[in-house]
Amino acid sequence: MKELQTASVKIKGGSFMYEASDYRTIFTPEDFTDEQKMMASTARAFVEREVDPYREEIEEQNFERVVGLLHKAGELGLLAHSIPETYGGLGLDKITKGIVGEVIGRTSGYGVAHSNHTCIATLPITYFGTKEQKAKYLPKLASGEYIGAYCLTEPGSGSDALAAKTTAVLNDAGTHYVLNGSKLYITNAAFSDTFIIYAKIDGQHFSAFIAEKSFPGLTLGPEEKKMGIKGSSTRTVLLEDCLVPKENLLGEPGKGHVIALNVLNLGRFNLGSACMGASKHALKLALEFTKGRFQFGRSIADFPATKEKLALMASRIYAAESIQYRTAGLLEDALGDLYEAEDHRLIGKQMMEYAAECAICKVFGSETLDYAADESLQLHGGAGFIQEYPIEQVYRDSRINRIFEGTNEINRLLLPTHFLRKAAKGEVEFESMVSKAYKALQEDIKGIGRLLENEEMIVSALRNTLLVCFGAAFEKYGGNMNEEQETLLKLSNLAAALFSAESSLLRAKKTLDAKGEEKAKLMVSLCQTAAEEALYEGETLARQLVHQLVADDRKNLLLSRISLKFAELGSANRVERNRFIADALLQKESYTVM
Repeated sequence: MKELQTASVKIKGGSFMYEASDYRTIFTPEDFTDEQKMMASTARAFVEREVDPYREEIEEQNFERVVGLLHKAGELGLLAHSIPETYGGLGLDKITKGIVGEVIGRTSGYGVAHSNHTCIATLPITYFGTKEQKAKYLPKLASGEYIGAYCLTEPGSGSDALAAKTTAVLNDAGTHYVLNGSKLYITNAAFSDTFIIYAKIDGQHFSAFIAEKSFPGLTLGPEEKKMGIKGSSTRTVLLEDCLVPKENLLGEPGKGHVIALNVLNLGRFNLGSACMGASKHALKLALEFTKGRFQFGRSIADFPATKEKLALMASRIYAAESIQYRTAGLLEDALGDLYEAEDHRLIGKQMMEYAAECAICKVFGSETLDYAADESLQLHGGAGFIQEYPIEQVYRDSRINRIFEGTNEINRLLLPTHFLRKAAKGEVEFESMVSKAYKALQEDIKGIGRLLENEEMIVSALRNTLLVCFGAAFEKYGGNMNEEQETLLKLSNLAAALFSAESSLLRAKKTLDAKGEEKAKLMVSLCQTAAEEALYEGETLARQLVHQLVADDRKNLLLSRISLKFAELGSANRVERNRFIADALLQKESYTVM
C-alpha cells in the first residue's frame, strides 16, 4: 500500500462526480499483498472452524459463546488490525481492515459484535484518545480482554445525533463528570467492558467519554427482541448519576461531533465490507442449491432465467467489491500515517475527506446484500422460507444494514450536499463543469470498437448527466437545496450509479492491462453487466430529474438527448454475456472474477 501512496497523486474526496480517474491510481483486490492475503486466510479459517459450527447456538443468544469467540479472534490478531503496534495492535492498513470485515461479514450476529468492537467502539480511542487513555484501553481491546460498545443513539435522537439529551456535569470536587440520560439500541451492551458515550457538558457542549461497565450509575435495560442479528446483544444503556473520571473525557470538550461523525465514516466503510462479504455468501448458497435442485428433469441452475439472476447478483457484488477496495485505498492514503498523530483537527479533516465514498460503501453495500439475499431466497423456492436453510437467516439479518450507521436516506443526502458545499466554496469550477457536460451530452458518440470503450462512454455519460442535473437543480433551487430532499436523493442515486460503474471499469481496465484479454474475460464481462445496470438506472433517474427541474422550453430537448445518448450505449450481447458469467460461477460454486 505504501507503494501505491508514493506512486499516486492525492485524490480529492467526491472528485469522481466531476472528473475521471486513472486506473493506475486505484486499489483493487488484485493488488493484495502476501500479508493481506495471509490475514484473509486467517480470518476465513477462524470463521469456518470456530464460528460456523456454532451458528444455531449464537442465534439462540448464547452470549458466552460470542464472547469466547471474540477472545479467540483477539488471540489471532483479528481484533487488532486497526490499533497501533505501540499499544498492542498490528497497526495495519485500511485494506486489511476491509478484508477482515468482508470475511467476518457473513457470520451474522457474531459478525455484528466483532465489527462493532473493532471499528466504532475502538477507533475513537485509537484516533482521539490521550496517550494515557490509549495505554490503558487499547491493549485490552486489541486482545479481546475488553469488549467495546458505542453509545450515540437516544430515544429522541437517532440520525440527528447532536440533538442528544444526555448530560454531563463536573462534580464539585472536580474529579468526575456526572452523566445522566439513556442510550438506545446499543450493540454489545450485555458483555461490553468499555462504552464510548456522548453527552452534553452542562447540557450544551457535545462531548465524548470513555465509561466502564463497573462505573457507578451505569446499568443496562433488558435485551431487545429483534427480527435478526440475534447473536449480537442489543440493550439500552442507562446513566443515572454515572460517575466518569475527569481524565476519561475523550478529545476536547464540545468537540464530540468531530469524533462521532468522523468515526461513523469509517463505520460506514466497515459496514459496506461486511455487507459485500455476506452478499458473496448469499450468492454461494444460491449456486449450491440451484445445482442440486432438479425440476422438469434438469437442474434449476440450467434454466436461463436462473442464470440471469445469478449473473446479475454477481455483477452487482463485483461493483460493490470494486467500490469497497477503491475506497479502502483512498482511506489508507488519508489515514495511513496518522495512527500516532495527536492533531485531532487534522485527523478529523482526513476522516471527513472521503465521506461521500464511505456513504456509497454503506448504501450500495447494504442494498446489494438485500438484493442478493432476496434473489438467493427466491432461487431456493419454498426451502428458502424454512429455518433449516441458512439463507432464511441471511435474509432476516440483512435488513438492519440499511438502518445501521445512519439510515440509507441520511447517507444519500450526504453525497450531493458534499459536492454542492464544495461548489459554494469555489473549490470546484461548477458553472464551467456544467456547461462542458451539457455540450458533451449533445455530441455524437464516435467509437473504434476497443474493448471496454463502451463502458468508458457509459461512465462519461453518467458523469455528464449528473453534472447537468446538478446544474439544473442549483438553477431552480439555489441556496434552498437542503429542503429539496426528493431531488437530493435522486442526485445521490445517480452519483452512486456513476461511482459503481467507474469503480467496476477502472478495476477491469487495470486487470486487462496486467493479465491480458483471455485471463480478464470474466472480469470484463462482470464490468460490462455492472456498467449496463448503472446505465439503465441512470437513465431513469435522469428522466425523473429533468422532468422535475427543467423548464418546458429546454425539457424536451434535454430528455431526447439523454435518451438518445443512453440508447446508443446499450449492449446487444447481454443474454450471452450473462450466461457466460453464470456458467463460470456455477463451475466454481462461488463468487469469482477470474
